[in-house]
Amino acid sequence: MSAPTTAARPRRATTLRQRLTALLVAAGALLGVVLVLAGFVLSRALASQHEVTEVYFDAVTMADAAYVRLVDAETSVRGYALTGNEITLELYDRSVEDEVTFTSLAEELAAIAPQADLVEQARTAAEAAERWQDEFAAPTVAEVRAGGPGAVSPEEVEAGLLLFDEARVAIEAYMAELREARANAVDELETWTTATGALVLVLVVAAVVAGVSLWFALRRWVLGPVTALGQATRAVTQGELGHVVRVEGPGEIEALAADVERMRLGLVTQLAELRTSREEISEAHQRLTEQAEELRRSNRDLEQFAYVASHDLQEPLRKVASFTQLLQKRYGGQLDERADQYIDFAVDGAKRMQRLIQDLLGFSRVGRVGGEVTDVDLAAALGRAQDQLSERIEEAGAVVTHDDLPVVRGEEPLLVQLFQNLIGNAVKFGHPDRPPQVHVSARRVEGAWELEVRDNGIGIEPQYVDRVFVIFQRLHAKDLYEGTGIGLALCKKIVEFHGGRIWIPETDGEGTTIRWTLPVAEDETPGDGDEGRS
Repeated sequence: MSAPTTAARPRRATTLRQRLTALLVAAGALLGVVLVLAGFVLSRALASQHEVTEVYFDAVTMADAAYVRLVDAETSVRGYALTGNEITLELYDRSVEDEVTFTSLAEELAAIAPQADLVEQARTAAEAAERWQDEFAAPTVAEVRAGGPGAVSPEEVEAGLLLFDEARVAIEAYMAELREARANAVDELETWTTATGALVLVLVVAAVVAGVSLWFALRRWVLGPVTALGQATRAVTQGELGHVVRVEGPGEIEALAADVERMRLGLVTQLAELRTSREEISEAHQRLTEQAEELRRSNRDLEQFAYVASHDLQEPLRKVASFTQLLQKRYGGQLDERADQYIDFAVDGAKRMQRLIQDLLGFSRVGRVGGEVTDVDLAAALGRAQDQLSERIEEAGAVVTHDDLPVVRGEEPLLVQLFQNLIGNAVKFGHPDRPPQVHVSARRVEGAWELEVRDNGIGIEPQYVDRVFVIFQRLHAKDLYEGTGIGLALCKKIVEFHGGRIWIPETDGEGTTIRWTLPVAEDETPGDGDEGRS
């Protein structure tokens, strides 16, 4: 039985941050080492330069000056011993007064000199010079001043010359050692200067190498993968959704490529779903178009049927009504009471049938029989409606008032019919305890005219406000209120034909309020009309 094999885990690419960090750390370490070496070499070169240009230069200059003064002082002392002339002591006095002596030179050299043996030789030379000064020069000058030129014997002068020779030998040995030390310092300065130049060159080369390495690294790790990712992305955006986005590079770029690939797969899925949805929408649109055409054809057939039925029923119904009325006139009272009642029922039914057919005919004509569209003064249309209802208004004792009404575009007969039905309903459904009062108003709202008819009648229950606009819907028995149930349905059809809507809002107080909208005339400016006229 073979051992189960484990699935190889996908290689996790190092991130760009890790790669750049490693590269920058290596370059920084290299540059740091070079900088440290350069700093050390530069400091040594500066130290050597300081020794050559200041320490040894000052020491050699001071030693030469002191030696020259010492030689002049020795010559001056010997001349004074032989002549006794004070003028010959000028150089000696000047050397005594001078602060730069081998003693001071030894002290300064001890403070700044880098070599102990050199300082020791300087002290030896200073001691020899002081011994000549103390044992010969000073006593000789004092004796000559006291006893004249013959006060110092030739043997004493010879002894002073020997002391001076010892001092001169010590001084020359010191100066030779000093010059040799300066020469060594000069050689060391040249060495360190050369090393400094070499390290500067190394630093420049290291910086160039680091820069070139960084450029190639960025080109390989960033520019190359980003360019490949950009090309793949452009291919996808140009419509090649089948182009697989796969880029090798640092972890961040591979992650970005994976995100783009997931986005591509999502686009492919969404595009497939969109195509499916588009096909479904196209099929649904086709079905809706067919259904709409079928509905329009059915509506035309229904309107044609309603018109033909109502028109063709006029003649037989007229005959039935005429002969029933003749029957009532000729045989009324001659038959029994039940026969007279049946005849009354027949006459009443025929009359109501005539009214129903006439209303149905009028309802079917709205929108089918096109009239002339003109500017209609709604105040004049309301006046015509009142004239046609004058008898009913007078019998009910109704009062009809109105505010300033606008001029709108529409078919005047239909708008007159609209006012006639609304005012007629308000009068018909008046409250028995008070005379009907009807008020018509208008106001401008959101690019349309909102008109309102308000009465103080019996009102409509809120649950019936939508039902009253349905054809043949009645809320009361026929023996209480006459009518066919088409009036408000006809009003709704007239308003919608003119591009408006009609509704019954909640009414504060008694009665009923009916509102509807009509579009504003195109040539009417926004400033025309008041927000609410009274």
